[in-house]
Amino acid sequence: MTWSQRIDPELAAAVELWSSMASDFGTMSFDDLPAMRQQRRELHFALAQPHPGVEISDRWVPGPAGAPDVRVRTYRPKGADGPLPGLYWVHGGGMIAGFPEADDEMLCGYAEDIGCVAVSVDYRLAPESPHPAPVEDCYAGLLWTVHSAAELGLDPERLAIGGGSAGAGIAAGTALMARDRGGPALVFQMLFYPMLDDRNTTPSAREFTDTPGWNRTANLFGWRALLGEAAGGDDVDHYAAPARAADLSGLPPAHIDVGELDPFRDECVEYALRLLRSGVPTALHVVPGVFHGAELMAPEAEVSRRMKEARFAALRRALTG
Repeated sequence: MTWSQRIDPELAAAVELWSSMASDFGTMSFDDLPAMRQQRRELHFALAQPHPGVEISDRWVPGPAGAPDVRVRTYRPKGADGPLPGLYWVHGGGMIAGFPEADDEMLCGYAEDIGCVAVSVDYRLAPESPHPAPVEDCYAGLLWTVHSAAELGLDPERLAIGGGSAGAGIAAGTALMARDRGGPALVFQMLFYPMLDDRNTTPSAREFTDTPGWNRTANLFGWRALLGEAAGGDDVDHYAAPARAADLSGLPPAHIDVGELDPFRDECVEYALRLLRSGVPTALHVVPGVFHGAELMAPEAEVSRRMKEARFAALRRALTG
């Protein structure tokens, strides 16, 4: 069966609606990225809704040594007392796009409904800033978050890391970096369909060449932006592509979800299995009939609601017990 025959029926309508807005990575060049980014920002801010129950703040914090400062966006429920658990968040965008404000609704929901502080990092994007800039920015922001825990009203002993798509891949790389550099300690990693493997050799990476949301063509474009000619070769480190890590022991417990029709499906499954074999408690959800980012395109679909409910429950358990 083709992917279009396997898609969840509620998602099929979203495919037609969003297909006219999709970027064609088969014809796009790196020179086209600034206009694409600006278009996405304008669309987001035209539709953005206020969140009166959450205090949102932007600030610039020290970046990696010798690099520019990094913007972080913080979310704290208004009127909350005492140190709260925290979520350090990395936005998606294929390594080439995205911005923290795109996740305002989700992070405000977590802040209010779980009672946590969220910190979202605005890392530098490829190809203007190739690896290791994105993951080093995220690690620098993580260090600032822990060092500023008292100011943020955050309990550094209850801090999770998470992200979506490319952001989830960078979050996984940041968790590896925190382990290898002796901290900060993290209690959980929440990875939504993470972008983990630059080699693109799994069956799902080869099969899904024209699926919505993100496909093989887009993935090759994104990895080439991040790694240049090194993409797919022998000299890529595990902070860029966590699937290349030889050792996954000592990492925080994980929640990983991915759609059946996502090119990342098999690399996510293998990463989850390797975490489990390394003694890392890991929940893996492979969702039938779902393509990459489907819950963003069709948020009211039943399958989207189930995915989001499972994520919320996993994060709440990790942060509050």
